[in-house]
Amino acid sequence: MRHVELKVPLRIYTLGGQLIAQIGAEQRTPVRYEQIPPLVRNAFLAAEDHRFFHESGVSLVSIARAAVVDLIAGRKVQGGSTITMQAARNMFLTLDKTFRRKLQETFVTYQMDHEFTKQEIFQLYLNVIFFGQRSYGVAAAAQTYFGKSLDELTVAEAATLAGIPQAPSLYNPIIHPHLAAARRSYVLQRMLDLGYIDAATAQAANQAPVGASPHAPRIAVSAPYVAEMVREQMEQWYGPAAETAGFRVYTTIDGRLQAIADRAVELGLLEYDRGRGWRGPIGRTVLAPAATAAQLEQLVNEYAPIGMLSPAVVVKVGSQDAEVYVRSRGFADIPWNGLSWARKALPGEALGPAPKAASDVLARGDIVYVVADKQGHAQLAQVPQAQSALVALNPEDGSIAALVGGFDYFSNSFNRATQAERLPGSGFKPFYYSAALESGFTPASTILNAPLVVGGNGLEATWRPENDTDSFGGPVRLRVALAHSLNLVSIRLMRDLGTQYASQYASRFGFDPKTMPQNLTLALGTLPVTPLEMATAYSVFANGGFKVDPYYIGRVENAAGKVVWQAAPRIACQLCGTPAPLDDLRPEPTSAEFLAEADALRGGPGPLPPDRQAPRVISAQNDYLMNSMLEGVIKYGTGVRALALNRDDIAGKTGTTNDYRDAWFNGYTPTLEATVWAGFDDNRSLGPGEEGAHVALPIWIHFMRHALEGVPQWQRPMPPGIVTLRISPRTGTLVSDENPEGIPEVFMANHLPTAAPGAGSAPGTQSQPGADSIF
Repeated sequence: MRHVELKVPLRIYTLGGQLIAQIGAEQRTPVRYEQIPPLVRNAFLAAEDHRFFHESGVSLVSIARAAVVDLIAGRKVQGGSTITMQAARNMFLTLDKTFRRKLQETFVTYQMDHEFTKQEIFQLYLNVIFFGQRSYGVAAAAQTYFGKSLDELTVAEAATLAGIPQAPSLYNPIIHPHLAAARRSYVLQRMLDLGYIDAATAQAANQAPVGASPHAPRIAVSAPYVAEMVREQMEQWYGPAAETAGFRVYTTIDGRLQAIADRAVELGLLEYDRGRGWRGPIGRTVLAPAATAAQLEQLVNEYAPIGMLSPAVVVKVGSQDAEVYVRSRGFADIPWNGLSWARKALPGEALGPAPKAASDVLARGDIVYVVADKQGHAQLAQVPQAQSALVALNPEDGSIAALVGGFDYFSNSFNRATQAERLPGSGFKPFYYSAALESGFTPASTILNAPLVVGGNGLEATWRPENDTDSFGGPVRLRVALAHSLNLVSIRLMRDLGTQYASQYASRFGFDPKTMPQNLTLALGTLPVTPLEMATAYSVFANGGFKVDPYYIGRVENAAGKVVWQAAPRIACQLCGTPAPLDDLRPEPTSAEFLAEADALRGGPGPLPPDRQAPRVISAQNDYLMNSMLEGVIKYGTGVRALALNRDDIAGKTGTTNDYRDAWFNGYTPTLEATVWAGFDDNRSLGPGEEGAHVALPIWIHFMRHALEGVPQWQRPMPPGIVTLRISPRTGTLVSDENPEGIPEVFMANHLPTAAPGAGSAPGTQSQPGADSIF
């Protein structure tokens, strides 16, 4: 009896303790006796057993009375159960109405009376009794029926709950409000007779509406993809008991960033989808001339909300506006700027003419989706066919701050952030550019940007790669080639490095060499990766050159609140082994919660023990040059749209695959890395020109704009071994300080440019086309 474990659902929280999910077949929130308000205690005593605190748990009077009633009826119709007997029955026995079970119940009740205090028994009783709606225990019932905690209940609500256990299906206030109200009247009269409430209070409570409605647990942060990841992990660790043992899992999710990420993905997909044309309403109906709000509500209730989209029915169409009834919100107006985008989608991805009137788009009785606010304004929308994923993590230790696996988990639970293996396209280039810097190339090294033909080397046929813009030129510096994502330069660079060396070097960032093609297509990112893997890889550049492992569970507590598992991530520690405290030079984190959590995980601020230090995978000098080059992607390259953030500490890389099937942006500051992917689940094209800069980057910008609010900019200090020299922007060679065409460039001290153009393709000078076929 003392060691029995109640079935308590698995609860999942953010880093800051906000509820993400509650998982389990039985909804239960155990409470201690002292947490049960007197009002609630008195309501149940009045309804079930007002002698509880003064008599034995086995009431001979009640049993005798029930026996007489049963004898007259000729069958078992009435119980004689005290609160103790009900607790015993619900905890240890079946609910069969037999005399044998009654004898068992009496024996168990006798034992409980001698083993537990009255307070312990009453606490057990209110935690185990069934209230219907999958709710066990009074605290769960208060949430289920009224969306309240116990101390928020009114007299009427407490009396309603106290009336349910006698017959949960009969007195369910949602299904049978009139029967529940009658039962409530009985409880209130008993409370009045026993002096628990006065007549005025009883009368007011009796006149109050029942007011019960289904209430889900109070989810503070919507992160269903994360919740499912946690559930799967907990089941691996603890088996089936994970969902019923009352575990509380505190994730690494930052509630604020998660909300921002959700909205960024939804808005980004809606904006992209608008450009694909209007596919028409999701349904049609014939409305009565004077349809009431209640009738309209019933009509749209047949359609489920999806993400931020609400179902609505068109009730009136004006010349250039429309009136709709929105589910759970009421009437709203759609102005012309919320309709004018809706050019009809035609076969072959063509678009019809722009609408000139609202009637070109909508008709009365159309069922549509809208984005609506609380002020009665709405925009016409439709469920996007494309999908997206966003992963944001703290590059210092790999903790996932936000994760979105798609537009709407409840309509499609496939987690694209962790399960969708897609080609990264040009987003893979920085990893072998880093390899090039390590092997002797510099940001000023020049490689020919001209057409080439590639044959053999693992390719089944002759390959004629092109730049995305079909533009060519002469020799181009690596810095410029990466900023503008020049494929032809990148392929030549990969050829000079060798695919075997490039793939082995990329494994430092977490990529599996076995998944990489051993031919020059690898230069264009033809390996399968997930958004989470890309975010983890880019965190190396963000944190100074260290490989951290992503994680999303910070700690696990059991039902008693004891920590049974604690994350111990390896942390990027640039100053470990030096006398300077780590926190003195570390940048401010995106959220104060990150700093507190990191310090707690490593046992306090300061240098880390060796087993907690993340391994360095690229040198500080290599990392500095790569960051400088990736900042160039933002300043004048394919990521130039990100200049809208007005920050100097952002860097990143776009990615687009063949036929525009995948669009990526991988970007970061020293304190936050975020990767965005967009595409179709069936791998069809996003459409001509729909590159990473056009589809994924706007989502990244929206996320970062809000995520970095109030976060100071932090410039990475130049490590020892880096020198700044002036070079020719055309040849990449050294020029004098007096040369007016010279521009500054950074180099590793052991890999410096030459003073004049070289003739070969030696690393550190410039590369010539060699045996390539030039057109």
